[in-house]
Amino acid sequence: MAAPRKAAPGPAPRPERGIPGKMARSYDAAASTRLREPWLTRFASADTEIFGSARTLRDRSRYLVRNNPYAAKAVASLVSNIVGEGIVPRPVTGNKAKDKRIREAFERWSFRCDAAGQLDFYGLQTLLCREMIEGGEVLVRKRLRKKIGSGDVPLELQLLEADFLDPARNGMLMAGTIAIQGVEVDIKTRKRSAYWLYPQHPGNLWINTGEPTVSAPVPADEVLHVYELQRTQTRGVPWGTPAIENLQLLADYELAEITRKRTEACIAGFVVDAEDADDESIAPQVLAADGSVYEKFEPGMIARLRGGKDIKFNAPNAVGGYGEYKVSQLQTIAAGYRVPYELVSNDLSKVNFSSMRGGLVEFRRLLRTIQWHILIQLALQPIWEWWCEIAFLAGVIDEPVIPVQWAPPKFEWVDPMADAQAAQLAMRTGIRSYQDVVSETGRNPDDVLDEINDWNTKCDDLGIVLDSDPRVTNVAGLQQPDREISPGDEPELSRPNRAALVRLERRQRGAAAARAPGRQRAPGKLRRQSQHGRDRVEHGGERSPLLVVGR
Repeated sequence: MAAPRKAAPGPAPRPERGIPGKMARSYDAAASTRLREPWLTRFASADTEIFGSARTLRDRSRYLVRNNPYAAKAVASLVSNIVGEGIVPRPVTGNKAKDKRIREAFERWSFRCDAAGQLDFYGLQTLLCREMIEGGEVLVRKRLRKKIGSGDVPLELQLLEADFLDPARNGMLMAGTIAIQGVEVDIKTRKRSAYWLYPQHPGNLWINTGEPTVSAPVPADEVLHVYELQRTQTRGVPWGTPAIENLQLLADYELAEITRKRTEACIAGFVVDAEDADDESIAPQVLAADGSVYEKFEPGMIARLRGGKDIKFNAPNAVGGYGEYKVSQLQTIAAGYRVPYELVSNDLSKVNFSSMRGGLVEFRRLLRTIQWHILIQLALQPIWEWWCEIAFLAGVIDEPVIPVQWAPPKFEWVDPMADAQAAQLAMRTGIRSYQDVVSETGRNPDDVLDEINDWNTKCDDLGIVLDSDPRVTNVAGLQQPDREISPGDEPELSRPNRAALVRLERRQRGAAAARAPGRQRAPGKLRRQSQHGRDRVEHGGERSPLLVVGR
């Protein structure tokens, strides 16, 4: 039987021109061509890349912040916009009296929570945020101390720079755990179990405390590691890393420009004199008017040269493009720090209201992300949980878990009138609630309402009518019409609000009885205040999305 004939081999796939062995369908950005040969890349994990560069990046970032005004301004702008006066916690248990007691206890503790005894809770927020941006990461260690009073919470917070974390502690430690640059991680769960910390800063070479500079493990539930995750890395890098090289290049360029200007200004002209034509010396010398020899040049000087009968002036060559280059570099540096160019350079010559506001909208959206995804999630909420647990064990509060609402600082705009009108329109159209608008200013809506009620009651008792009182005047300044309320039109009140209304009416009757005959309040005012009390009905709607109960 004859063997079957083999089919003739077809043409081989045609490789892409310039890329041997590759098919035509590929990515140009991944091609290895002559023009892309200097592009050095490697296949490595985030921890591998950080391990060899973290120390150098931190040192260079801190050097630039100390010596470069633009780096210092970028870091200061980020810190002031992210933290500002501080991110304030507000307990929200549903009981106003209980919330007030918890808030007062936390405020007492916040003034002396720093283990170093220098900053309060909000000052620690500023330092924590600054070190996270400048050094790439920061550690917060829980310190317990002796209780000194009945209302004292024996908790202190110690801020540690990233240098306290031992980067040489790597590899398998024991069965089931591995160390990655000083962070001990469980292999199965990938959760952190300990941090290997030095007892003192390893850079304090001139201070001998007698303690060996050897790291020791600290349980992970006593340490907070705060940094920005850009990949699934274990440790962080300085935020200005993409701009470090550009900052140094700009500084070198400015130094070279200044040096050139100084050199050009050193000599204004040369006098070629024939008086010393018979002098046999041929050594080049520059003489002053009195015959002394110049050993250095100074700006604006006129030098005399040996021989000749002429005078020559130095004409510096003007070099343009300095301003354009500087603006371009500052824009690149601002982009590296993720800060608007105007905030880094303080140059507002080319912006208007619309462009400035449009740029700040995107910037403040980034700040909200940093506030909620980094600071609150990795630092402030765990600190609040520490405080609640220890305050409960110390007998200061009644429960170990307290729901909390975090209030970041208010963002100031250029046109507050337009913002107020926009907020008013949003509330009247039902897009936003009153609580949402007040919370955006950094204040507690309940506190604002209590202040308004107390002030209105005081004005009514004194017989004072202000133009800003919406119960009496409208937006146009005209008097509000009196409205009679029939019993059937009264809103149904819940039990707490009904009791509050009864107390309000009793207070009104007592104030009316104690008031002199000439100071009697008009019936219309009584009706308006009573209606004002009825209108304060808690509808029990959904709470603000800023509420955090616990993890």
